[in-house]
Amino acid sequence: MINLAPLLAQGYCSMDGSRIVVDRFAGDKGEETPRAFTYEGSRRTATEIVARWYTETHCYFRVRTDDGHRYVLRFDLDNLIWELVMGETPDGKT
Repeated sequence: MINLAPLLAQGYCSMDGSRIVVDRFAGDKGEETPRAFTYEGSRRTATEIVARWYTETHCYFRVRTDDGHRYVLRFDLDNLIWELVMGETPDGKT
């Protein structure tokens, strides 16, 4: 049997149908943490994990990227899919 989880975990954005690919790091406890992502052909590197929170079905990460923007990324634990939930400019506008 082929393990598709690593391929599925690359994810896609369901917000508007655009593809998002997340480079992630599995920490000591195996939790997935985003390090960078590609959205609409642009690669953004996470320079800071501003916040993280969890629900029963999702892990959320508010990240600051190398372009000064903040984004909220969500990882669906059931379907192993990354989604871009929100983007915010440096001046706080979405």
